[in-house]
Amino acid sequence: MADDLRKGLEGVLVAESGLSSIDGDAGRLIYRGYSIETLAENASYEEVLYLLWHGELPTVDELEAFTASLNDERAVSDDVLATMERLADAGEEPMAALRTAVSMFSATEPEVDADHEDLEATLRKGRRITAKIPTALAAFERYRLGEAPVDPHPELGLAANFLYMLSGEEPDDVAAETFDQALILHADHGLNASTFAAMVIGSTMADIYGAVTGGVAALSGPLHGGANQDVMEVLIEIDESGKDPLEWVEEATASGRRIPGFGHRVYDVKDPRAKILQRRSEELAETGNSKWYDITTTIETYLSEEKGLVEKGIAPNVDFYSGSVYYQLGIPIDTYTPIFAMSRAGGWIAHVLEYQEDNRLIRPRARYTGPEGKEFVPLEKR
Repeated sequence: MADDLRKGLEGVLVAESGLSSIDGDAGRLIYRGYSIETLAENASYEEVLYLLWHGELPTVDELEAFTASLNDERAVSDDVLATMERLADAGEEPMAALRTAVSMFSATEPEVDADHEDLEATLRKGRRITAKIPTALAAFERYRLGEAPVDPHPELGLAANFLYMLSGEEPDDVAAETFDQALILHADHGLNASTFAAMVIGSTMADIYGAVTGGVAALSGPLHGGANQDVMEVLIEIDESGKDPLEWVEEATASGRRIPGFGHRVYDVKDPRAKILQRRSEELAETGNSKWYDITTTIETYLSEEKGLVEKGIAPNVDFYSGSVYYQLGIPIDTYTPIFAMSRAGGWIAHVLEYQEDNRLIRPRARYTGPEGKEFVPLEKR
C-alpha cells in the first residue's frame, strides 16, 4: 500500500481538520459544523472568519472588537500602492499583482521578528493580510482605469468596503449583502490545491506571508481558479452572438464544446454554493437586467435535462453562477479569481494555523523511473 501511486494525491489522507467538510454525493458543505446555507443566510464574512480562526461564532462584543481590528489594518504602505501602479501601467495580470502585494505586506509587518512557532502572532499577521488584500486589489484596478485609489471606508464591512474602494461609491444593501455572501461561500473548501499549497509551505514553518503568497500562486492556475471568468466570457459571447441562448448551447455542445462551470472534482451533484448564488443572481435580476440570469438558467436546464449531465455526475459548480453575479456587481472579469483569493485567504490562514498546532513537515515521496548504473564519461571525452 505504501508504494501505491496516487497521482494528484487522489483520495490520500494527509491531515485531519475541523475546519470544513464536503459531502460530494449529497452536495453538502459545512464550516466547523454549520451548513454553508445557514452561514450564508445568517452570518457576515467577518463572523465566518472569526469562526474559522477561533472555532466558534463570535458574541456581539467579540465581533465588534474583531471587526475593528480588521478595519484598523486595512491601509497599505505607499510602497505597495506605488508597486500596484507600476504593475497596472505595465499591463500585469491581477493575480500576479495580488501575489506581489501579499509578499510585500511583510515589509511593514510590526511583528516581523516574532517566533514562527508563536501561533497567536501568526494569527495577527494573518488578520493583517486579510484586511489589506481588498485595499491592494482595489487600488490596482483603480490604477488600471487611470484613477486614484479610494481610501478604505471606516464604517463599511469588508465586502461593502471593497465594492466602495472599487467604484468610489457606497454599494446598496443588495449589492453589499450579495458580495458578502459570495465571500462566505468561497472562504474554505477542504484541502483544495491552493489550501494544500499554503499548508505545505506552512509545514516548513515559513511565515504566513509566504504561505498566503503560495496560495495565491496556486489559485492562479487555470485548473483551480478562473472558471467563473470563463463562464462570464461565454455568457458575453452568447449575448453578442445575437442567437437565442438555447440555440447557442445546442450548437456549441453539438460541436463538442465544453461549457465551463459544470463539473467538480468533489461534487457529483449541484454544488450547494451554486444554489445559493443562483438565488442571488435571480434577486439581482429582479432589480436590474435579467439577461445574465436568463442565459445561465437556460444553459443549466438544457445541459441538466436535455443532455443529462447531472445524472452523469456533472452538475453546476459555484463558478457557474458567481461569474454573472460579480458581473452584475460591476466587478471586472479578470478580477474574479483575485476575489476568490481575497475570500479564500481566510481559509488558507486557518488551515496553516490548524496544521502548525501539531506540525509535521509535509514531505511525500516519488517513485524513481529513471535509468540506473550509467557510466560517467569525463567532460573531455563526451
